[in-house]
Amino acid sequence: MNRWTLFKKATRFGTFPVMLIPVVLGSIGAYVWEGEFHPFLFVITIVGAVSAHLFSNMINDLWDFRNGTDTEAHNNPEMISTNSGFLSRGLMSESLFGAMTWGLLAVAVICGAVLSIYSGWQILWFVLAGALIAYFYVAPPLRFGYRGKGYSEFAIFAAFGIMPVLGSYFVQTGGFSLKPVLLSLPVGLLTTLLLFNHHFLHWKADKQAGKRTLVVVWGERRALVFSRILLYVSYASLVICVLSGVLPVYALLALLTAAAPVHIYRGLQPLNAPAAYLPLMGASQQASVRCGAIMAAALLIQSFM
Repeated sequence: MNRWTLFKKATRFGTFPVMLIPVVLGSIGAYVWEGEFHPFLFVITIVGAVSAHLFSNMINDLWDFRNGTDTEAHNNPEMISTNSGFLSRGLMSESLFGAMTWGLLAVAVICGAVLSIYSGWQILWFVLAGALIAYFYVAPPLRFGYRGKGYSEFAIFAAFGIMPVLGSYFVQTGGFSLKPVLLSLPVGLLTTLLLFNHHFLHWKADKQAGKRTLVVVWGERRALVFSRILLYVSYASLVICVLSGVLPVYALLALLTAAAPVHIYRGLQPLNAPAAYLPLMGASQQASVRCGAIMAAALLIQSFM
């Protein structure tokens, strides 16, 4: 395995679009609404945000391994593990994995420092909040991803919705506005749905390891009902963006991205084998990315018109 392949697998690099899309949305919003776009700052924002996201992936793997959650999932053949497997399978030493993890955080912090020089020190609040959310999601003493009271879902919504959209808007304009907050709702909620749905793949292993996700607390049947509701709320927020004038009416084409997950929900039973949720995971990620891409395209078209 070459170094690039190792890096991609260890960081779960394929998940980066869920962070890329909100940054693009916030930057396009700044251009359309305020006429501001600075390519250099945009690139630094992308590098910093993606590095922070990959840090989050790796620090979660690191602490889930230390907490025994990943090992429990790996040892249970019925469960489907969503971690990289580098630690639970002994493919990489914990020290090397940790060095890569903290290296990514260093890149994110450096990018934040550069942006603070050009756009304002307030961006450092986004950097600090993102780092704390990523670290304490599974790390003691907070471990709010283990508490099963909705803390983790709220954190995901903030980290993949409001913070990257509003933060990237601030980087370009040096100010804040309600518009990027509203713009963040559909992608933030859809990414929260994605992270919520991934718990179905290994919720029994989570329960054995003491990780009280909402799927563990509510049980599979009730959690699946909530998952469906969250999908509908996500797309309702898209309609709100159009009605409030944040998005043009043709952004409603993004509603079509709900078709795939709705179809998969219809094929699920109240209780399912973990493998039955793999298509839902894929459809959830596609819905988040495609919905955000259509929203971004609609904003750009509006600017040209």
